[in-house]
Amino acid sequence: MNRLFGSKNTAPKPSLNDAVKNIDDRVGSLDVKLSKLNSELSTYQQKLSRMRDGPGKSALKQKALKLLRQRKQIEAQKDQLENQSWNMTQAAMTTDNLQNTMITVDAMKQANKQLKKTYGKIDIDKIESLQDEMLDLIDKSNELQESLSMTNDIPDDISESELDAELDALGEEMDFESEMNEGLSMPSYLNEEPASSDKLPTFIDESEEPAKVAN
Repeated sequence: MNRLFGSKNTAPKPSLNDAVKNIDDRVGSLDVKLSKLNSELSTYQQKLSRMRDGPGKSALKQKALKLLRQRKQIEAQKDQLENQSWNMTQAAMTTDNLQNTMITVDAMKQANKQLKKTYGKIDIDKIESLQDEMLDLIDKSNELQESLSMTNDIPDDISESELDAELDALGEEMDFESEMNEGLSMPSYLNEEPASSDKLPTFIDESEEPAKVAN
């Protein structure tokens, strides 16, 4: 069968981008033809401007009209190809957008599967139980800190009678200390000022000589 009808074509089908490139190449070749026609028409126009009316000028005009018709046909063909290229470019852009959208959707599906798989391993009851245990441990730690910071030597309450007794005892202590300080003070004779250096002390066993009376 393959010998009769030929082998099956296994070449890949052209993509939109390939088709757009092919059209752009055709448009480029048409631009070359249009440039050539415009150059020829410009030459005919210059010749016709210098020629007098007559058969020669009429023949040249016919050639110029023929080139002008060809130019219009090529321009129409070029416009048609450019429109096709634009439509195919838009189709390619739409296809790319759809492919990107499908990729995004697939990625979201995979993410949702992974999230479901991950959340399926989480036990809410265990988490709540763990939180309760943590709160109990925190409360016990606070109680321990409070217990260690307490001072048992200081009474919680002192009555007024106890306060008066303490004040009276302090007053008696202060009076006793004052009396002790007075008893230990220096004798009065030690506090007297020393005699002046120009007056000698008088001894008891020495009598003063009587003053001599002048004759």
